[in-house]
Amino acid sequence: MLLAIDVGNTNAKFALFDGAALLARWRIATDDRRTADEYMVWLDQLLRIEGYDRAQVDAVIISTVVPRALHNLQLLAVKYFSVDAFIAGREPVTWGIALKVAEPRSVGADRAVNAIAAQAVEPGKDKLVISFGTATTLDHIGADGAYLGGIIAPGVNLSLEALVAAAAKLPRIAIEAPATASVIGRTTESQMLIGVYWGYVSMMEGLIGRMKSEIGKPLTVIATGGLATLFQEQAHLFDRIEPDLTLNGLMHLYNQRNQTI
Repeated sequence: MLLAIDVGNTNAKFALFDGAALLARWRIATDDRRTADEYMVWLDQLLRIEGYDRAQVDAVIISTVVPRALHNLQLLAVKYFSVDAFIAGREPVTWGIALKVAEPRSVGADRAVNAIAAQAVEPGKDKLVISFGTATTLDHIGADGAYLGGIIAPGVNLSLEALVAAAAKLPRIAIEAPATASVIGRTTESQMLIGVYWGYVSMMEGLIGRMKSEIGKPLTVIATGGLATLFQEQAHLFDRIEPDLTLNGLMHLYNQRNQTI
């Protein structure tokens, strides 16, 4: 079985695959100080709860945008699963897709992996992948799977945290879809929620519209990331929501690697 690990700036996601089948997934807050032993104590319990044993894991693949977290995850693979982890984007696990941008080496591992997964679910079509994480990214993936560039914007929670941090009298609120479609709030909390939520919807509408206009051809819009479901009621924004897009991309990347050796 394959253990796929995707480390983002906010959360690290772990998933267990048997071939192309996703068997289980787990999430933990990203902490680049977390040791291999700490990971294993947490992961071993979750594997057992799902009815699996660490001895069944015979491969590990890692994608990370937090370089300092990599060493302990590699140690986790060696110490507890007796394998060398494959690192997404490094030899012998090359991307297998073209990165048609000015600085290919600067493309985040998560964005390249998302492109691989998007091509697997929507082959032969131009795609727009929107990933809602610490940052919100919008990426154009060509019909042939090539990564063609995109946009980086502040994430929803990051925007809210910045607002609260900069304005001493504003309270900390949980981000959620407003109860009504009204954009006139009657309390401070509702006004903040409206500003963040509907402001973000408007930003998405504007950026998606501009990208479609510039690309000039039909686009399949795929949403992923922890906050993608926050906007699922805005059905006009996306054609599909794929919460496990990055993890599935790691699975496809590993399987492609196996087919070439």
